[in-house]
Amino acid sequence: MIIGRIIGNVVATRKDPRLEGQKLLLVRPINLRGEDESGCIVALDTVGAGYRERVLVVSGSSARMAEGLKDKPVDAAIIGIIDTMEVSE
Repeated sequence: MIIGRIIGNVVATRKDPRLEGQKLLLVRPINLRGEDESGCIVALDTVGAGYRERVLVVSGSSARMAEGLKDKPVDAAIIGIIDTMEVSE
């Protein structure tokens, strides 16, 4: 799983028909201190996440196992919104 923060939306008027009605979001990975990592991920939203929220993202075959995504061309899916994190070092 990847911990990330929503940084924007992706709008695609022409896409695979199996993605019609699905919300695509830009996610920036973050470290355990909440600091931004490099790069970003386009992920399909399955939980109604919003701008600046911290989220859990799965990728690869795990993404297609998320609710309602079987047989859809998805490589990353947002499967949770993080309320709190506790790190013990």
